[in-house]
Amino acid sequence: MSPARAETALGVPPLGRYSNAATIDWQPCPEDAAAQCGTMRVPADWTQPYGPSIELTLARRKAGDPKQRIGVLMVNPGGPGASAVNQALDTEYFGSEVERRFDIVGIDPRGVGRSAPILCAQDVVDAKPSPLVADEQEFGRLTDYNRKLAEDCASRSGPVFRQAGTGNVVRDMEAVRIALGEQRISFYGASYGSLIGQMYAERYPARLRALVLDSVMDHSADVNAFVGRTAESAQDSFDQFVAWCARDSQCALRGRDIKAIWGELVERARAGTLQDPYDPPSKLRVWELISAAFSAFYDPQWYSFAFYLKAAYEPTPAARRALPDLDLTPHSFPAVMCRDWSLPVGGWAGYRAMLGRLAVAAPQMLASPLALTAVSGCAGWPDPVADPQRPIPPATVPVLVVNARHDPATAYAWAKSVTGQLGPKARLLTYDGWGHVAYGHSDCVSAAADRYLTTLALPAAGATCPPVAPVPYGVG
Repeated sequence: MSPARAETALGVPPLGRYSNAATIDWQPCPEDAAAQCGTMRVPADWTQPYGPSIELTLARRKAGDPKQRIGVLMVNPGGPGASAVNQALDTEYFGSEVERRFDIVGIDPRGVGRSAPILCAQDVVDAKPSPLVADEQEFGRLTDYNRKLAEDCASRSGPVFRQAGTGNVVRDMEAVRIALGEQRISFYGASYGSLIGQMYAERYPARLRALVLDSVMDHSADVNAFVGRTAESAQDSFDQFVAWCARDSQCALRGRDIKAIWGELVERARAGTLQDPYDPPSKLRVWELISAAFSAFYDPQWYSFAFYLKAAYEPTPAARRALPDLDLTPHSFPAVMCRDWSLPVGGWAGYRAMLGRLAVAAPQMLASPLALTAVSGCAGWPDPVADPQRPIPPATVPVLVVNARHDPATAYAWAKSVTGQLGPKARLLTYDGWGHVAYGHSDCVSAAADRYLTTLALPAAGATCPPVAPVPYGVG
């Protein structure tokens, strides 16, 4: 039996003996004394269990009704770079029945939040060139920058920097499960957290009771599918915004040709004359403009984005905001992405051709800023890929997959693909609305997920949830 298969069969971390396997130091959380915050040491490199170690930080809110307790629900909100500790401490995220029947446990993934965070110089992070490079010289500067960034972050972050991939995160999860004394866990993963859930299910299937994947990463996608599907999703979200503005009387641009306005804003950005309406007199580049749109599509924040475009198109004098003076900043994204994904572009010629294809697929958005950040950020990255893409094996427990049909970040096509890979035990619940991460946004989705977590009952095949229309901030 191979080491990986032995690990799966036994449900233990690779080279399972290490000095602090059963030790979690629990204390009341500073943010909420009713919750527990803990620390636990694990190997920085799981292939070297007696080498340098790192400290994980986790939070636990115990089940409200111990007599009806089902077990542990581990959670992760994605990123990569978001804090699972913060999610576990959020008493309003999960439904009352989930809160009543589960210990909710969030582990900040290694390199993130409170778990040996990867730190980089703020000025180096801020110097990142636009991924929308125009020529071979700019592409060379981009790859040189990536190597400089990696060197800077590695020098400030210790051994975690080169061991931040999701394969190690799931080993950490399994070590926590053992330390908690749980035979099996349930898991809710949103966005990039869905990849953590998939990889845990692959490596430790016997240790999983239930799995909710909300807004799904497809780790079988090659580089072309990775950037292509996400570009289509970003463009779809732009088109949905335009359609909404045409029908909602409170849209600040209603009755105007938004695509024409957008086109002029893009040309001003290319010429270096587009003023940032929220930070004048600084200028917006094309990259910042499409990134602002992409961020607005997450909730979605259509009302505020319409005002943003109007202010950019018809600027008025405003005082410049003071920017914070920071020396170091958390920045785990490339250290994780470039270990989890093989994203070769074939040098400048391949990258240029890729940008051309994406501009055709997404004429307004040009690309998915999130996906292009990943691909451009891994060009020239000095560390090898640890867990390259591969299809996920069929699930051994019922799995609930959830995705919005108009998700700007994780393509709906990815959710269908992952559901197919997981096989007959998986069920896709489609949220027929907009935005990224459906749980908590749609009561229908939340109820279905809560019911599944507590009873393991999946929705009917082909089930959908109706869209929830955005409302202006301060309303509803």
